[in-house]
Amino acid sequence: MQKLELLAPAKNLECGMTAISHGADAVYIGASRFGARAAAGNSLDDIQQLCEYAHQFGARVYVTINTIIYEDELAATKEMLEALNTIGVDALLVQDMGILELIEHWDAKVPFRMELHASTQTDNRTAEKVRWLQEVGFKRAVLARELSAREIARIHHAVPEMDLEVFVHGALCVSYSGVCYASQHCFHRSANRGECAQFCRMKFDLLDSNQHEVEHQRHLLSMRDMCQLEHLQELAESGACSFKIEGRLKDVEYVKNVVSAYNKELNKIVNSHSDLYSRASYGRVDYAFEPDLRKTFNRGFTTYFLNGHQSNIANFDTPKAMGEYVGKVKEIRGNSFNVLGTAAFENGDGLCFINDAHELEGFRINKAEGNRLYPLKLPKRLRPGTALYRNNDVAFSRLLANVTAKRRLQLAMRFGATADGFYLCASIHEAEIKATANIVFEHQAARQSQRENIIKQLAKLGNTIFECQEIKIENHADEYFVPSSLLAELRRTAVDQLESQLKQAKQTAPEANVHNQPSSNVENIVPKAYKAHSYLYNISNHLSKQFYKTHGLTSVQPALELSASANPLVMQCRHCIRFALGFCEKRGGKRPTWDEPLFLRLGDGRRFRLEFDCKECQMNIYAE
Repeated sequence: MQKLELLAPAKNLECGMTAISHGADAVYIGASRFGARAAAGNSLDDIQQLCEYAHQFGARVYVTINTIIYEDELAATKEMLEALNTIGVDALLVQDMGILELIEHWDAKVPFRMELHASTQTDNRTAEKVRWLQEVGFKRAVLARELSAREIARIHHAVPEMDLEVFVHGALCVSYSGVCYASQHCFHRSANRGECAQFCRMKFDLLDSNQHEVEHQRHLLSMRDMCQLEHLQELAESGACSFKIEGRLKDVEYVKNVVSAYNKELNKIVNSHSDLYSRASYGRVDYAFEPDLRKTFNRGFTTYFLNGHQSNIANFDTPKAMGEYVGKVKEIRGNSFNVLGTAAFENGDGLCFINDAHELEGFRINKAEGNRLYPLKLPKRLRPGTALYRNNDVAFSRLLANVTAKRRLQLAMRFGATADGFYLCASIHEAEIKATANIVFEHQAARQSQRENIIKQLAKLGNTIFECQEIKIENHADEYFVPSSLLAELRRTAVDQLESQLKQAKQTAPEANVHNQPSSNVENIVPKAYKAHSYLYNISNHLSKQFYKTHGLTSVQPALELSASANPLVMQCRHCIRFALGFCEKRGGKRPTWDEPLFLRLGDGRRFRLEFDCKECQMNIYAE
């Protein structure tokens, strides 16, 4: 039986608890330091509270330590690992291999019991790399976003013992993760340190070798957002067990909507294939709204490379959220216009459109009278026939501001008589947890059956995470008079015991085995670019250096953040500008009309050379 996990982002404690209550099987959250989103740090107290809440539902909490670590930070990293190991954290997402050296020489009082997950920042795109990660001690690999379903299946068949985590929703990095140095090179803000400056969302000119402009001021590296909602079963069949939603900087509204949509879809798959799949946590979620992915932040959706190369994975016009399509401008009259379409509008809705200069313009509706809209200020470039998108839906936001979901555990109860009183046994079958409460009370024959009152009182679970699934009355206990206060006391005692057990029910992992010597030398399992640019290993401390030397690396170059490199490789992309413009002859495109090499040019004049590796179907970007 394959367990399917919906993994959600947690910017903070509130977002994490919201994700769990709306159906997530696990959440990933940043600690106070060393996470790949520097702006999303959390205290140990908050992480512990999140662990206790999640574990009630058999859900798990993963903490991101997925940046490179500098030499003077190793001691603080060790302290943080020791603290996280004692508060119930289930796994660490790791980039820096120096952490494995810390674990190998673990000397803390509490044995290391967290799983190790190889972050996508470790550049996991081949079966050889994933096997190597498994052999050095990782339980799970977060695969590169660029992989197709077929490539994921090949990795699963080659390394079936490794858990495979795949991204299914959210923002896309144009470069393979962990192999992006553009932000560091241009702005001294390292993506490998959680400080990405969004280089890929900027405007560029595209120049040929003669300095002729092929494209002028377009967002040539800006990907749409991933959405695999309709392809979860295909990914599960390929061997993925964890489906990850991107967005550790996103708010509660985003978490509610996206988690709910994916939870419902996963439940459909499990319910229709119960012989193959089950969910990785337990509890039923009741919703007070219908999720709609079009209504929260998105740059337009793509399935990316799920089924191979396809056009329209990027949006060269804007990197901003456009939202849902709501119709076209039919007629403009004075300071208002009407919309051809079926969407309903409210005062305060935000709309946007792409103008004739390929720029995104937005405006707010001051007054809506059916399909006749009155903006605060009518955009000058708005024209009849213009496609409109809504990127702020007032009605939907109002709906999400309320309580939108309740997650409960199904409770089975057995109430019966003992020789000197009564007992109540309460159990959660999914969690294989039960609690028994006993009370001494003299048996008194009742004038009439107490069955109705017993069921009524025991089912009063109020503001708990439980709901009554069934109540069985044993040993003719309903023939005795049982005060309602006694039933309430038994119920409270049993519920308190269950809650305590659930909060402490961390799924303890075995001690991580980081002592293995893998079957392959590390130099034999990485892409060829690593051989020419060994800073791609991202070695930033002596422990990481020691780890890689132990595993066969002969040429050790410090991370680019610590060493200068002339004309460095700053990105490796499966996205290809030549293909996107229709000039990939390998895939049936036109013959290029320009002279290569091509260059990207920022507004400040800095240039980046494009190298098209058609054999690998890859675009490499070098700083000039």
